[in-house]
Amino acid sequence: MPLSNFDYEKIFREYEKKQMRTWHLLDERRREIYCLIPEYKILDEKIAELSVRQGKKRVMGDMDAISSLRSSLKELCKQKESLLKTYHFPSDYLEPQYECEDCKDTGYIHGEKCHCLRQAVIDLLYSHSNLKSVLDEENFSTLSLKYYSPEIKPLMRKIIEECYKFTESFKIHYQNIFFYGNVGVGKTFLTNCIAKALIDKGFSVIYFTSFQLFEILSKIVFDRNNFKEENPYYKEHVFLSDLLIIDDLGTETTNSFVSSQLFQILNERHLQQKATIISTNLPFKQLIDLYSERTFSRITGNFIVFKLEGKDIRLEKRKQINRK
Repeated sequence: MPLSNFDYEKIFREYEKKQMRTWHLLDERRREIYCLIPEYKILDEKIAELSVRQGKKRVMGDMDAISSLRSSLKELCKQKESLLKTYHFPSDYLEPQYECEDCKDTGYIHGEKCHCLRQAVIDLLYSHSNLKSVLDEENFSTLSLKYYSPEIKPLMRKIIEECYKFTESFKIHYQNIFFYGNVGVGKTFLTNCIAKALIDKGFSVIYFTSFQLFEILSKIVFDRNNFKEENPYYKEHVFLSDLLIIDDLGTETTNSFVSSQLFQILNERHLQQKATIISTNLPFKQLIDLYSERTFSRITGNFIVFKLEGKDIRLEKRKQINRK
């Protein structure tokens, strides 16, 4: 499942709050109407009394009781609507005001997830991903090749095409991606494009810079008392999210703990067939020195490797701004 049981409980608590607000508002409006229009309350009492009386008749064998009740209720409801109109209230003023009229704020329509529930799941996935604000700016729709030289553009088009295919076949094919290249050539931007495309499809994506990830893991391992509650949360998302993004590998302080944790993450996710994207500015030789051949073999054996080339896009953007 893309989200944990705790996550779903959180979503459905919000649905319960919506329903409580709806019925609280309805109760307030009913009391308001009863106060302003006493005749309306009398009609409601007549409806309740009539329903009970005709129900008893039906139980006693009167086969016409229900049809007679329907006819009477129709007339009484017309009178109620007329009263609301006379006092300048909308006809649906005493109808439940749902945020989602399609599912009546239950999250389901005929046993299927409503569009509002699917959106709530996606919104929560965004909040878990650590990317919510970034992905509005960095996604496939905003991706541009204008800062790449003519010689680099064909390579980048091919890489972008492969990244898009990765998102399209994500549910069917287990794959991992490894981006490497100089600073500012678009590695993080491409991972963000992939992240947004997958989150919008309802997959769980979690993003960490390398420094963030290993700092969290070290606190969980070495400071368990203070991080008791966070431990299951991070373990679940690091190992079981549909996509884990580790950005800027090599920026953390590398030691035997980091190397072993990276191997454990890559190995466990491979066994679970959970996708991982890694980006780094480091060349292959330096990666081997920092993380051991065992870890490096996991990357070369199970990842699609893309080398991004070109000038630092951030510097190119500044140059163009300065020219203006």
